[in-house]
Amino acid sequence: MSWIRDNSMTWMQRCCAQILTYGEIPKHVAFIMDGNRRYAKKKSVAKQEGHVRGFDKLAETLQWCLHLGIKEVTVYAFSLDNFKRTQEEIDALFDLAREKFKRLLEEKDKLNEHGVCINFVGNIKKLPDDLIKLIAESMLITKQNNKAFLNVAFSYTGHDELTNAFNKISLGIKNNDLEESDLSVEILDNCMYTYPSPPPDLLIRTSGETRLSDFMIWQCSYSYIYFTPVLWPEFTAWDFMIAIFMYQSNFRAFIRYKLPPKRLSSRAEKFVENVQQNRLNSLYTIA
Repeated sequence: MSWIRDNSMTWMQRCCAQILTYGEIPKHVAFIMDGNRRYAKKKSVAKQEGHVRGFDKLAETLQWCLHLGIKEVTVYAFSLDNFKRTQEEIDALFDLAREKFKRLLEEKDKLNEHGVCINFVGNIKKLPDDLIKLIAESMLITKQNNKAFLNVAFSYTGHDELTNAFNKISLGIKNNDLEESDLSVEILDNCMYTYPSPPPDLLIRTSGETRLSDFMIWQCSYSYIYFTPVLWPEFTAWDFMIAIFMYQSNFRAFIRYKLPPKRLSSRAEKFVENVQQNRLNSLYTIA
């Protein structure tokens, strides 16, 4: 299955999507793609097949987002907690990731044509070397694109992300790159794996679970969160548009809580630039 596919919406769905564009469309949507294993059990197929169907649904959902003009998408692809699963399932997930990132590299011309930039969000130290290389190459070949952004949270949890940010800031103070007066919400924002992405406007979780599962727990403080009982491989364009409609219906209720970020000191800006550039350089060197 291609990462960039033709629009699968029916004419009725495209008409409804057009109506939705007259309202407030979220700039950044995050997905907790839950329910692949339950789908496999429901259909009496192997767990691996459930994960394959889940990726196919991601490709379809990305096209819906592009159609609605949503510029940024973040997906929870693999949690650090998934390392607690059986080694057989972990290996199968990594094999699927390898296959899909290889396919992405094959489709680089199509990605660049659509202006899609791929970003990796997570703890790179936990992944096999060959998978890290594929991820790094995917980022490198699309880094110049700015029409749409796909952030893949892989080997990620919010607690790990916060711990990493705290460690970077602590080391900055120890090395006199920062002063205690530089400590703020804003500098923590800027030291996250997700930098420079804005917080999600809308977070969608499938499968009926009503929790964040340690996904973007810092960034989603003021996001509209939509839970649906639909299993991820069965998620449809109608389900997606209902989520957008609910976001629009509640937009005025939560937007007032969003405050513009405060500006960092020049010293803190330089520190953040170095932290993020070092992270990218470590990936690009591998590619």
